[in-house]
Order: sequence, then structure tokens, then C-alpha cells
Amino acid sequence: MHGTPHIVSDVMTHTVTAVGRRATFKEIVQLMQDWKVSALPVLEGEGRVVGVVSEADLLPKEEFHDSDPDRYTQLRRLSDLAKAGAITAEELMTSPALTTRPDAALAQAARTMAHAKVKRLPVVNELGMLEGIVSRTDLLKVFLRGDDEIAEEVQREVVAYLFPAPGSALQVQVHDGVVHLAGRVRDTSLIRVAARLVRAVEGVVDVDFELEGHTSVAGSRDRPPA
Repeated sequence: MHGTPHIVSDVMTHTVTAVGRRATFKEIVQLMQDWKVSALPVLEGEGRVVGVVSEADLLPKEEFHDSDPDRYTQLRRLSDLAKAGAITAEELMTSPALTTRPDAALAQAARTMAHAKVKRLPVVNELGMLEGIVSRTDLLKVFLRGDDEIAEEVQREVVAYLFPAPGSALQVQVHDGVVHLAGRVRDTSLIRVAARLVRAVEGVVDVDFELEGHTSVAGSRDRPPA
């Protein structure tokens, strides 16, 4: 495979709103409201990311502002209770910050977000300096790729690689991101491999194969033909 995969720098937002350690609670809320974001990187020095403050970090102040939690709640929610009394970004932020690099693959960034249950990641260089931010919405931009563009990449990077002529003749069609490969192949044992490689192409929603005299769906079940 010789294609260049899409990376975080292809989809990230370069203009980022951030705060310093001393930013106050109200300043943070106002910035989130003004910029319509759910989290802000916290910077020190000339732009090194030291933490992230999110809506989840701010909510304990509202949750506990008129309550007197029992001892069990105090022990179980110790961190949240500390944030309920916090007034600066340094006290509120989650640190160290969970970040990603500009050259990280989109799948890698997506896995990081999913595992950590966060909506966005600061993008930093090798020195930890802020370069942008990537959100869940940004990662979904790959599914806006045109069908023709996807078809061309599948033909070049998968079909020509696994099923070179003569001996194989496959046609590639893409509709709404679903790749359909039809025709004749010499080595059917490669169909499983092809299914995985096609699904790895950015923007592909699913893939199915229609072979001469046999049809098998390889999108979700990934089964080679009998």
C-alpha cells in the first residue's frame, strides 16, 4: 500500500481558544459560551499544553453549590468536590492533558477519544506546544470524501495491488461510501485481505464483493467466498 493515510493535521482546527493557569471560572465559562466549545486547553509559557478544562470539570460547582454531601459522597466524589471549590483553570483542569500529534492517524485519534470518553484532543508538537485541536466532528470529515475519489484510491491501492491483470478483472463502484467490487479474480483467498484493506481507506462506509457465479458480503462479516 503506497497511499498516504489521512492524519490529524488534515482535519484539525488550527485556530484554538485556550486559557492560562490563572484564568478564572467565569472567564472559562464565558469563553466556552462565546466560542461554542466544550473544553479549553490550558497553556503555560509560550504555548505548552499543561492541562484541559472541560464542561465536566465545571459542573461540580453547580451540582454541589447548595448541597451538603454525606460522608460516603465525600469519599466517593473527592475530586469533584475539590473542583466544586475551584476558581482557576489550574485548580479545575485535568492534568496531564490527553493530547495527540499532528501526524497521528485519524483512527489512532479516534481510539484515544473513545477510550478516554472525550470529545476533543489538543494537538501538540514534539515539544508539547499547541498546534491545533481535533474533535469528534473533525474525525468524521473523512466520510465526506467523494465516491469518485474513494473509487480511484481503492482501484489504485487495493485492486491493482492484490489483483493485477492478467488473470483478474475487477470493477470498482462506490455509492454513498459503500464500495462494490465485481468481476473475476484468480485467487479468491485474497478476498478477505481485500475487504480489510478497502475498509482501511478513509471514507469507506462498507464493502461488498460480487464475484462471477458467487456473491459474498465482506463488509461487516468479513467472510471470504466459499
